[in-house]
Amino acid sequence: QVQLVESGGGLVHPGGSLRLSCAASGSTWSFSAHPMGWFRQAPGKEREFVAAISWKGASTKYADSLKGRFAISRDNDKNMSYLEMTSLRPEDTAVYYCAAAKSTYYNAWSRISSQLEYEHWGQGTQVTVSA
Repeated sequence: QVQLVESGGGLVHPGGSLRLSCAASGSTWSFSAHPMGWFRQAPGKEREFVAAISWKGASTKYADSLKGRFAISRDNDKNMSYLEMTSLRPEDTAVYYCAAAKSTYYNAWSRISSQLEYEHWGQGTQVTVSA
């Protein structure tokens, strides 16, 4: 069974930064073979794609509106994925979810921004940007 646990959320002032972490575990599952993604859901809105990173970390993809402010990374030795968020705005307030793609390597990379490509999800961590 695969488990994803996010951490690092909290309350931050506009213009501030946060680093979210996602710890992955699973006895028969190979973290390093799967792309990882981050999504978010704001109150009253649908869950949306934030960022994704390929299995070795060589490729990344971002929601167009977040390019330049957010950065995704991973550490395959530690089974960890990270989302570095800078210049945060009130509209970034949401629950942030870590997700593991069901595909491996680059097999579905062209569709990696779709929630349908992910089979394992964390419970989410709240990020609130407010003065």
